[in-house]
Amino acid sequence: MKFSTPQLWSAFMPDQRRNIMIYVAGIMCYKFGIEYFNGAFLALANERFGEARYEKLGLLTGLNYAAQGIGSIAIAPLVKRMPIRIVLMGAIIAFGVVSAMIMIVDATTGGKIKFKTANDEVQYGSWNPNLMFPIFTFSGLSYGMVELIRRVIPRDIVGGDPARLKKMDGLVHVLYEVAGTIGALTSERLIDKFGYNYSSFLSPPLFFLAGAIWWFLDVEYDGKRASPTSSVELIKVDPERSTLLQNWQKAFHGFVKAFYYGAWLCFTHRKFIWLIPSYTFALYGHRYLENGVVQIYAKSVLGNSGLAQVIVGGSNLGELLGAASVMLFTQAVPTPIPWLRMDAMTLNLIWIIPFFTTQGSANSRAWKLAPCMIPISYGWAGGDVSLAAYIQSTLSKLEQEDDEVSALGAVMAFLYVTYIVLYSVLSTQLGRWIDKQLRDLQGDALVAKAQFALKMIGGVHFTVLSLIIFTATFIPRGAVALNPKNIEQKVPGDPEKDDQERPVEDTSGPVTQLQLAPPTTYSREEFIAEPIQVYDHHPEHHSNPAYPSHARQSENWVTNHHVRRMHPADR
Repeated sequence: MKFSTPQLWSAFMPDQRRNIMIYVAGIMCYKFGIEYFNGAFLALANERFGEARYEKLGLLTGLNYAAQGIGSIAIAPLVKRMPIRIVLMGAIIAFGVVSAMIMIVDATTGGKIKFKTANDEVQYGSWNPNLMFPIFTFSGLSYGMVELIRRVIPRDIVGGDPARLKKMDGLVHVLYEVAGTIGALTSERLIDKFGYNYSSFLSPPLFFLAGAIWWFLDVEYDGKRASPTSSVELIKVDPERSTLLQNWQKAFHGFVKAFYYGAWLCFTHRKFIWLIPSYTFALYGHRYLENGVVQIYAKSVLGNSGLAQVIVGGSNLGELLGAASVMLFTQAVPTPIPWLRMDAMTLNLIWIIPFFTTQGSANSRAWKLAPCMIPISYGWAGGDVSLAAYIQSTLSKLEQEDDEVSALGAVMAFLYVTYIVLYSVLSTQLGRWIDKQLRDLQGDALVAKAQFALKMIGGVHFTVLSLIIFTATFIPRGAVALNPKNIEQKVPGDPEKDDQERPVEDTSGPVTQLQLAPPTTYSREEFIAEPIQVYDHHPEHHSNPAYPSHARQSENWVTNHHVRRMHPADR
């Protein structure tokens, strides 16, 4: 079994290492701020929403995710017009301002920090809890802007080399989850000390600090580099000829166009259709676990919304270990299929939650349940990291047939919109059903009914997701093996058309001619590693059955044109 750890850091150039260190320092500050803000905000919503608590909580998170998508579209033209570190700083500072709004509103309406109250209990201001909807929605806009840049900037730092991208993605994901795990676990202590309304006080300064650190990124800006800047590029922008408003219009038009193009690619190609359940359903399940199931358990069973962060901390630790495993076993597990199957199987461990013991204090039960989340999120993170690398490396090689939409951007747009719609609809409807089950219940009756509800939305619900995801892993060609070395490789005689992999005949003229399809772009490593079959073009071999027919057909063409296979970088 081969490991890639010794070559991890040495795979990067000195200037790339410097930028990676700066980027990682900023991303860890950013992740701490995210955990403190989101953890406190969701716990606050769980406490403040009265009637229709879980329906509103599902709607709240759904709006936040939808706003993330809008924010990522809105920021795209700026990424193409300005240096990326400037855009990143502006987005993170905006996030810091939005994250402080709930504390400002609470303070101006009579709210107090918990440890300053007479009885050490939370004292809220007189503001309407529904005000959390616009605040969390605006935070989603800022979050989406930062997240798009976070996915764009690795290509600016290490270029388009798939091997370096995968190593950087794995390294960043590991350290990102280190911060996430520590942030989630310490968030519970902040909530206990400062209350739900002020426990996120560290988020604004952490966001500002991340922006200051990212200022030192040394990523060259050049208008000609707009094309390789983003792995989720949707539109082409000409900053000199278009205004910002026109670019925004193009961005939203391009996104809609990308959605339809991505849907067409996914539903008409076997090599892409399996991405819908493998990516979208898996991501939905992970998000609903943390923002739905865990929140219900913390409030209705444990009686303390803040303890959800302890359980989420276990989930983040699982993500950390999963991302680290993908980085370690890059060569031993070359495809995302084994990780996705593990993800599908570990989802069934959620059955533990409704049957977990009710003995002991709420705090001790939360800490005992947290380790149970590790294998669940371990499988998801492994599948997510490896699948993201697979999608980027596969779709980036497709010929771009449209000047406005790339295949990679189109498929990612379709998958993300599908995820948002799926989460928004199901989380809201499931929340409405849970509210109906728990209405007007207290004490042991509330706990018993909540456990029953968790069996349905945590057990049965996730078992169905598990079966769908597991079944989808057998759809790609070559994926039946336990640990396939390659999936969706070209198979001779494959009836599915692929203009990039097979020659096409031009019958428009009087004589049928064999033409070459548009060339695929290879990295130097891929180019060197790709085997080349050489045939001896001699007439006496034509009668040999082992001599391929396509070689006979193209012999004269190859001989007359003196074709020599050469990597573009060596020309």
